[in-house]
Formats: sequence, structure tokens, C-alpha cells
Amino acid sequence: MKKIIKLAGCLLLMAIIAASCKKDKMPLNLNLSPVGALATPNDNADVKLDPTGSASVLFKWDAASTDDGGLVLYEVAFDKQDGDFSKPVSKILSDGAGVQTQLTISHKELNKIANAAGIPSSSTGKLKWTVIASKGTNAKPASASRTLQLERPAGFAENPVDLYITGSATEGGTDLSKAVKLKKIEDGVFETYTSLKAGDYYLTDKNADGGKQYYIENGIIKEGSQTTSVSGDAKAYRLNFDFTSATTKSVEIQSIGLYMSAYGKEIGTLNYIGNGVFEAPKVAVEFYQFDWGRDERYKFILHTAAGLEYQGSTNPNNVAPAGQPASYFYLVPVTNAQWDNTYKFDPSADRKNVKVDVMLQPAAYTHKVTVL
Repeated sequence: MKKIIKLAGCLLLMAIIAASCKKDKMPLNLNLSPVGALATPNDNADVKLDPTGSASVLFKWDAASTDDGGLVLYEVAFDKQDGDFSKPVSKILSDGAGVQTQLTISHKELNKIANAAGIPSSSTGKLKWTVIASKGTNAKPASASRTLQLERPAGFAENPVDLYITGSATEGGTDLSKAVKLKKIEDGVFETYTSLKAGDYYLTDKNADGGKQYYIENGIIKEGSQTTSVSGDAKAYRLNFDFTSATTKSVEIQSIGLYMSAYGKEIGTLNYIGNGVFEAPKVAVEFYQFDWGRDERYKFILHTAAGLEYQGSTNPNNVAPAGQPASYFYLVPVTNAQWDNTYKFDPSADRKNVKVDVMLQPAAYTHKVTVL
């Protein structure tokens, strides 16, 4: 009997536990009405895009409503002028991770969307936009949409992260794996010191198959598989490609002079040897004797087809090079002031020959002096 009572008690306890674990299953309320009126920007608003600045456009709308006041997420959808939003070119969550009834979008991002919608650079075109409200799996677009007229500047909506130059006119030839990598000066702006010879070249964002390709036409950078032709003898150049404005610059670098301040003249000439390197294999160095001691200061002069350019130290005044970090030898544009932004030879270079290399490569613009 005791066993029966005990078993009955256990069964009763299990029934109570099971009953307490049962949860009331309430149907999930996904009822949702679309957003109300679209507030800003006005229909057919005209925006002149400046993707290089900090300008933005504010989109605002009236909130959607729900039966239970639950959380609603919002996305702004963009489509081509004749699109129906079935396959929008872009959808972006509203501010606050999608919960606010507004979206702040930069000119840079709008420029990308305009590009995706087929609006070319340096032209004006229209986008449609609307707001999609969603609660769970229930998504409803607004009943209305508006048009935005965008004026795109020259330049690319998406700047390459890396840039290479390749082709028969280049130092790496047609082997894409040996393409010459450019130095990234700032976002969308690339530069290289390299040689070009008769042949052709193109730019690419990868030194392997599958990269985007670019070519130059009348000084303008364009995307495509065409090439740019080069004629004449091999020469060293500084090439600059600015994707923010789709423009390019080139200048021939004829040589680099080793300028010694105390003499006020160049004491050696560095010629281009390839891979962004200019070299003077043997230069006689003798420090200048002043009453207070011997002067060892120097910097560099670039002889270009457009004139002279001075390159020197970031420091107005320098100490001896021994024990200094690699940045001591970095090269930056400087003035032609006789004594400013100079380096100092190591004391062991006095009355000796030195080998001087200027390396203008993606890793750093720097130089090295080796006492022979």
C-alpha cells in the first residue's frame, strides 16, 4: 500500500510539474501597416554630389503602425527611375540599426548607388526611393515613392584599394604577376616612379586574373579592357592616377642630384636603374670646412621635364644618422632653402667615396648612403 501511495504521489508531482511547464501559446502578431507620408527630401530634389567631402542627405518618413506597438524595422530602397522596387539597386537600414524613421546617407554612398543605377560619372540622372517597413517576416513598402535627381562628379564611385600597372610598355612586361605596384598616397590616389618604353599598358586593381581594368584616354581614367599606348625610347616617369577625379598626371624624371648645402651645388648624379630606384654608384664626398667645424649636410634635387623639385627630410634640422630610425632617411617634398630639411652624412664619409641610392617604392620613399 505504501508503495502504491508513493507511486501515486510521484505521478501527481510529475503532472503538476508538466502543467507548470506548459506555456500559453499566443499567436505571433505580425500585423503591420505601411509607413505614412514620405517627408524629406522633397520629390525631384536635386543633389549635387560631393563624395570627397562630409556632406550627407537626410531621408525622413512617418512611422508605420502595428496592433501591439511592437518593434518595426525600416529600410530605404533605391531603384532606377523606371524600376518597381522588385529588385532595388540598394537597400539600407535606417539610422539606429533600422529602428529610427530616418536615414542619414553620405554623398559618397549615394554616389555608389547612382553608379549602381547606371548613372555615369560627370552626368545627371534620377533615382527612385521608398521605405520598406517590416515586422518579423511581414514587410510592406510604402504606397508612395519619390524621385531624387543626382548630379555625379567626375571620378569613380568605388576607388580601388590597390593599383598595378602592367603591359608591354612597363618594367614587368605582360606577365601580370610581375605588374608594378603603385604607392597609395591617399584614398583613390596612386603614384609610381617607373620607366615606360614603346608598347602599351593598362591599370588593374589585382596582379592576378579577375581584377578590374582601367585605361587612359585624353588624360582621363576610364574602366575597361582597352590599353594605353606609349611611343619613343624608355624613360623614367612619375605617374599619378587620381580616381576621385578620374584624372592622371605624368612627368619625366631625368635624374636626381645629390645636393650638398655648404657648397650650394650638386656633387653627384643619380640615374634610374629600375624598380623605382635611382643610383649614383660612386660619389666623392668632402665635408666643407667652416671656422666652427666641417659641414656634412645634404638633400636631393629631382630634375624633371617640368623643372627642379627638392626632396629632403621631414625635420628642418637633423642630427647625425647613426642610431636613427628608418624614418630619418624618408624623402618628402621640401623647399630650395640651402640649409633646411637636410640630412647629415655619417662622419666616416668625409674624404671618401659613397654609393647613394634613392628608393621611390610603395613601401616608402627613402634613401641609403653606403661608404665605399
